[in-house]
Amino acid sequence: MSEGQGGATLAADVVVLGAGAAGVCAAIAAAREGARTVLIDAGPMPGGELLTGMAIDGAVNGRGEWVVGGVARELLDECRRLGGYIGALNDWRLIHYVCYDPEVMKLAVAGLLARHGVTLLLHSFVHRVQAEGGRVQALDVLNKSGNTRVAAPLFIDASGDGDLAVMAGAGYDSGAGGQFQPVSIMFRMAGVDTPRLLQFVREAPQHFALGESEAIRGGRTDAQIAQAIIEQGHPTVFLKGDGPLLAQAIDSGEMYPTALIMIQPTSTQRREVCLNTTRVANIDATRTQDLSAALGPLASQVETCLSFMQRRVPGFEQAGLSGLAPRIGIRETRRIRSDQVLTETDVLRARKRDDGIGKGSHHVDIHQDGIGQVRIPVDDGGSYDIPWGCLLPRGLSNVAVAGRCVSADRPAHGSVRVMGPCMAMGHATGLAAAMLHAEGATADFRALPVARLRERLRAAGAILDGTH
Repeated sequence: MSEGQGGATLAADVVVLGAGAAGVCAAIAAAREGARTVLIDAGPMPGGELLTGMAIDGAVNGRGEWVVGGVARELLDECRRLGGYIGALNDWRLIHYVCYDPEVMKLAVAGLLARHGVTLLLHSFVHRVQAEGGRVQALDVLNKSGNTRVAAPLFIDASGDGDLAVMAGAGYDSGAGGQFQPVSIMFRMAGVDTPRLLQFVREAPQHFALGESEAIRGGRTDAQIAQAIIEQGHPTVFLKGDGPLLAQAIDSGEMYPTALIMIQPTSTQRREVCLNTTRVANIDATRTQDLSAALGPLASQVETCLSFMQRRVPGFEQAGLSGLAPRIGIRETRRIRSDQVLTETDVLRARKRDDGIGKGSHHVDIHQDGIGQVRIPVDDGGSYDIPWGCLLPRGLSNVAVAGRCVSADRPAHGSVRVMGPCMAMGHATGLAAAMLHAEGATADFRALPVARLRERLRAAGAILDGTH
């Protein structure tokens, strides 16, 4: 790093903005190929939603096939080494998801970034993009050290909100007519009596979301699904908002309106689960004051749900709050307009394509205000391919996007926004940047033939073929 009159200057080969699931994978993928990689985030810890307790959706399809590999699996292997990996579990509703201890994931993320030589700039906010003629030259980053100009030939926008791309002039779509999926905050409860909870599922399956796709139901009755949940042995259940227990609590004011209470294991040692249920709808999370104002209502909902779980749900009588996500979870803001658009048809029909650089498998999942939620499964429990062109913003040559700001119509975005496909996109963009750097080629993501990228992704463990 050099010092100048206007502040410090940091030179890199690849710069990644945003240290969430997509950005972490992008940075690791670029750095392990030898590119000098800088990863910038406004927060104090890399990992984003990986650290909240939320399981990884979209990495395993409804048939139980892994559809995301590569760097994502390297992170999970590190969790396993550290004793915090639970595994891929069937939610017996619509999907399989991958569970792990978020406290261990903090160590896994930090450890792998350090091991691969990624330069971290945490507590750092990008306030200006230096761009000309469709090319970004540098980012101006503000932190307690003052202003740092971070320059590189190649940039990856994994900010979630598409901040880099938008500041560089890219177009975008946002929400739908002023409507946005709710923001939420995850929380965890420890001391859960899992056998008692699972027995309650068997005794009263009408309270739970079960077998919402034929790929999961497979002709089973609710009683048979409840038995399968017991045999799986983990607390992987969903109390549904229109089920008798939760609906009555909502009607009486004991609970706030919500579509579900998702329960997923985070630690078998602590008998701990993550709960996904809080919601404040129609917040444009790019408006900082509005997003900040949502924290109070979300915290109040956590308190309300804790009390409800302890009073009404068998197995939670002695459970207590053990963790609160370090950040508000955002489902939807900007979708960057790129060379291609992932569509609802692509997702639901499980479309495969020869320009795919990763896969997704999550259902079309659009949370709404109150108890509303759209849930449409992918055909036959399968997976779809994410085209490379969805990551290449129109009008920008040396910028790729990865993660939630991907180019998609709103229904498709309701699937591809989750962590599994975000990690696949991060891997693809990071590797692409490293390939361009290593070859001394023009710093233009479109100059890289997608067939060559796909070949290298396969060699690096990414899953591009052989799944439904």
